[in-house]
Amino acid sequence: MADVDRDDLREQMIDAFEGADYPISSPMDLVPALPNGPGTRFESGDFSMTAMELNTKLPGGDFPYDDVESFVDDIMDQLDDEGYI
Repeated sequence: MADVDRDDLREQMIDAFEGADYPISSPMDLVPALPNGPGTRFESGDFSMTAMELNTKLPGGDFPYDDVESFVDDIMDQLDDEGYI
């Protein structure tokens, strides 16, 4: 997808998800950390998706995750693999 700043998008996700209590074992472990809950939106260029949309549109993570970086890296890889970015 055009005009997506992957570094910016990754930073937005780290900021949103870093407050979770790691290790996390499911997407539900992330909800309390999100600034706007499941409606927390991540945007860059032509890309815009809420946390809930990430959960429903991506294949799902390889839980558990021990830290925010490994979780966000996995999301970014999935977004790339699925053609969203």
